[in-house]
Amino acid sequence: MDIFDFLSLLGGLSLFLFGMNVMGQALERRAGSGLRTLLGKMTTKKAAGLLTGLAVTAVIQSSSATTVMVVGFVNSGLMTLAQAINVIMGANIGTTVTAWILSLAGIDGGSLFVQLLKPSSFTPVLALAGIVLYMFCRSDRKKDTGMILLGFATLMFGMESMSGAVAGLRDAPGFQRLFLLFKNPLLGVLAGAVLTAVIQSSSASVGILQALAVTGRVTYGAAIPIIMGQNIGTCVTALLSAVGANKNAKRAALVHLSFNVIGTAVWLAAFALVKALAAPALLDESASLTGIAAAHSVFNVLCTALMLPLSGFLERLVRRLVPDTERPETPSELDERLLATPPIALERCHETAARMALCAMGTLRDAISALRDYSPALARQVRDGEERTDHCEDILGTYLVKLSAGQISEADSGEAAELLKVIGDFERIGDHAVNIIDSAEEIHEKDLVLSDSAREEMDVLTAAIGEITDLAMQAFLHKDLDAAERVEPLEQVIDRMKETFRTHHIQRLQQQKCSIAAGFVWNDLLTDLERVSDHCSNIAGCVIDRTLGSLNVHESVRAIRSDRERFRERYDAYLQKYLPSASTQSE
Repeated sequence: MDIFDFLSLLGGLSLFLFGMNVMGQALERRAGSGLRTLLGKMTTKKAAGLLTGLAVTAVIQSSSATTVMVVGFVNSGLMTLAQAINVIMGANIGTTVTAWILSLAGIDGGSLFVQLLKPSSFTPVLALAGIVLYMFCRSDRKKDTGMILLGFATLMFGMESMSGAVAGLRDAPGFQRLFLLFKNPLLGVLAGAVLTAVIQSSSASVGILQALAVTGRVTYGAAIPIIMGQNIGTCVTALLSAVGANKNAKRAALVHLSFNVIGTAVWLAAFALVKALAAPALLDESASLTGIAAAHSVFNVLCTALMLPLSGFLERLVRRLVPDTERPETPSELDERLLATPPIALERCHETAARMALCAMGTLRDAISALRDYSPALARQVRDGEERTDHCEDILGTYLVKLSAGQISEADSGEAAELLKVIGDFERIGDHAVNIIDSAEEIHEKDLVLSDSAREEMDVLTAAIGEITDLAMQAFLHKDLDAAERVEPLEQVIDRMKETFRTHHIQRLQQQKCSIAAGFVWNDLLTDLERVSDHCSNIAGCVIDRTLGSLNVHESVRAIRSDRERFRERYDAYLQKYLPSASTQSE
């Protein structure tokens, strides 16, 4: 092997790792909501968790990525430690899919059909189809499909380059001695663990072993311990991701390590015993690409079969290794580990935004209640609620910007943009709730008395605000287009109510039926309540944006108004419901 073969080996390895990374990311984006649905099916049942981990890892082609996701889920409180154990076991089986794909390079035969199955025959076609989809299609889904094909073609080309570069090692005495050395099971395990820890991918390290197997000098006796060690090395990624996480997340990472260490120790001892007592001839035979893939699968299935019944023991073990503290830990609201899987991160953002919305609307209801029955405890509750909405906006805004900066699909990007706009409106509703509680405090502390007609108008206006906030929440939480379209006509009625009630207020001042101090407070309340309806209109507009595929709220509002007959019908119904009674009461 000369310097040029070495350079070819480095180039092939680089293309192989790059292709695997690109293909995995594209598969993840392409899976999108499907991946979200798969992960949503995780239950405490062992079989369901096992199959979920297997399926997700088979989709994204990386057990390390799946385990990092699991650590993030546990850290966020989305998954219990018991659920995580089952998913991690499934991930170890799912990662063997890659080795079977790579084993296609070892297919040999003279028939046309067999030749067509070789990657060197069909990867050029896949690369052509991939570049066409990526360069000439506008749809993000088609572009991602193109990237999957290009990534696969790249990793297979890298695999062939590595195989060609190491072919010259077949007769190199040093290379032969190296793999004779790895026949010592402990050294083989150590080599596999170190290699996988460095490149942080057991699938990639198995692929490298398959490439070396082309030389014919890699025996099953040397390959099997290396495969065992690769399962230990892949735990490094999860352990690194658990740094700074809560105790349950650290336990999830330790479960991954304990599972692989215990499984390797047991089956390595069994392997050494069989080798010493039976000395099967198979162990001295040259390992084929398919044989390595089979050994990888069999070993991971055996580990799972051994440890699945002992999942309770694993949980107790890691709880002892990472004991509980006296102060209970709170789950992370938005774990940055989940940014590696945008669909899951976006789902977490939706859940946090929903809690923020409920908090903002609850704070507003409390503030309106204080206008009728003020208490210091209620005032503190409103201000605490407003602080929570501010906190949610800060963490959500930062998280969504980071999420949008990554490689995410067009649909996910649109959802992130919608959430970025909506959380600002919910935060402002919380601010107006504080303004309303300030007005309630002023009324209480100064013993101000609103006139009977002003109180009647306030009751009517707050009833309208209650309905418009309910519609906005229904639209946002359930993507209810009908509820969203009802917000705008009601918002127009509330605008008209504000102007009408302001006119009535001026008339009361002129007739000396209302004090100037009470009039100032009443005017502030009119402004804050009307602005709440404006923010509800913005929220409904964002929901309609997503339905129409637009990012312009004003276009969405114009689209609602363009159906004049339906808009006018709803507007007149709300006008009849709220303003006539208020007008009658104020006369």
